[in-house]
Amino acid sequence: QVQLVESGGGLVHAGGSLTLSCAASGRIFTINDMGWYRQAPGKQRELVAVITSGGSRNYADSVKGRFTISRDAAKNTVYLQMNSLKPEDTAVYYCNAAGRVTGNSGSWDTWGQGTQVTVSS
Repeated sequence: QVQLVESGGGLVHAGGSLTLSCAASGRIFTINDMGWYRQAPGKQRELVAVITSGGSRNYADSVKGRFTISRDAAKNTVYLQMNSLKPEDTAVYYCNAAGRVTGNSGSWDTWGQGTQVTVSS
């Protein structure tokens, strides 16, 4: 019903920057929270940042001051600006969003396919 498509991952040197994008499409009536998660090899998936429909933001302690989450409601898109990247930021980054379908007839909670971010030392 709703799809999330991520882009913007890649390889960067430590100290560099990347911006991830995640666009939602489909039977969207509303979008509530939109967030970014990441999963490194051998580790559990963890929350990186989340932004509510009202614009409130929360970040993992490990990325505070370096990452910024934002959203464009008109484009149904969430962004993650990542600065001062560290090798420990290397992971597959996943977008997640939830909301109501068109006609307010049900809810959805969807994950993107993931995008690889690799930070070399």
